[in-house]
Amino acid sequence: MAEGFRIAPDDPCLDGHFPGRPLVPGVVLLDAVLSRIGPAGDLMVESVKFLRPVLPGQEVAITLSGTGRVAVSAAVDGTPVLTGFVRTGAGTTGAGRTGAGRTGADG
Repeated sequence: MAEGFRIAPDDPCLDGHFPGRPLVPGVVLLDAVLSRIGPAGDLMVESVKFLRPVLPGQEVAITLSGTGRVAVSAAVDGTPVLTGFVRTGAGTTGAGRTGAGRTGADG
């Protein structure tokens, strides 16, 4: 399953990250991935690697594969920008998502 999202150039998450060359914060990318898997209390990020920066306005495609131990990836124009694994299940702790309410929707 692949879903896309983009962060608008005027999104508040970009304030100060970084002046003159805004980049989408890694925590925003991770939050977009986690929000597509399930509630934060039922997730634990096992590993994640940020491979390339994402610029405001770029379409990010998220792919999830598996259950229990979900392989996650995100790509821009087919180029990977994030890879990792997330464990799911009742009683799992540790994800602690930030960006409350962010759904990764356009705009």
